[in-house]
Amino acid sequence: MKEIVALLPASVRSIVAALPSTVAEQLEEIRLRQNQPMEIRYGHQTSYVTASGHLTSIASNGWIFTAEQALKLVNQISQHSLYALEEELRRGYITVVGGHRIGIAGKVVLDRGEVKGIRDVTSFNIRIAREKKGVAHAVMPYLFAGGKLLNTLVISPPQCGKTTLLRDMARTISYGSEWASSRKVGIVDERSELAGCLQGVPQRDVGPRTDVLDACPKAVGMMMLIRSMSPDVLIVDEIGRPEDGDAVWEAIHAGVAVICSAHGAEVSEVAQRPMLGKLIRHGAFARYIVLSRANGVGTIQAVYDQSLQPLTKERATCSS
Repeated sequence: MKEIVALLPASVRSIVAALPSTVAEQLEEIRLRQNQPMEIRYGHQTSYVTASGHLTSIASNGWIFTAEQALKLVNQISQHSLYALEEELRRGYITVVGGHRIGIAGKVVLDRGEVKGIRDVTSFNIRIAREKKGVAHAVMPYLFAGGKLLNTLVISPPQCGKTTLLRDMARTISYGSEWASSRKVGIVDERSELAGCLQGVPQRDVGPRTDVLDACPKAVGMMMLIRSMSPDVLIVDEIGRPEDGDAVWEAIHAGVAVICSAHGAEVSEVAQRPMLGKLIRHGAFARYIVLSRANGVGTIQAVYDQSLQPLTKERATCSS
């Protein structure tokens, strides 16, 4: 939290500092909208926040984020130079020290129909990146068969821990573990969330044998890494476009394992989408891991094999 607190205007900083410790420890998002009450998300809950740091469900009791505060926050984030953040503004979010991400909204600037950037920023979604080492431990036994790393699709609704899980998978595979020796990992981090790079340097521990392409389109990045870095496994977050599916096939047929994620609540739901459905029907993945928030963020709801049969650890060890 220190990196985030340092970026906040003094008035917002004092409110965050006054939050109950139990809330601060679970803080996931701070949402600030001009002329609207400050909102936070923590654990399973969302709440408005008063000027004294107390939680309230009544919007009119919340502390109001003003235009002056919005300008101060923009200046803090950009170090008084929006031009230096032109590329980030085009994407709609800014990654800061610590791998935290600040989503922004406001007046979009177009150039020949393409988004050039955002000015008059009026909304901020500060997403606190929490590195949770060891969360992949429960799923690692399912990912190997005969020493081979299996192509895996992680399926999860938003904010159920898929990015955190992918990050820890990358770290565990890169360092090596009781399930397999160390492997070379390539991460295509299109949204700068997996490795949380700042100026190309990962702010999160993704392992000593991991190479990251930051802010690069997934399909392009996967092919770049295969050609240049000879990875044993590629890890990418949230595939969905047709070109992503083509790149997954290219990687698999190049002998590179692929671990990726997709939004959804269940395999059957994801299979209805054209690109993902094609990959599933043609057996691209040997493992499916479904996440939920049933018992907190990152709950492993189910693990399936290639034929969509539920797996136990015992079955996983003898499955191909």
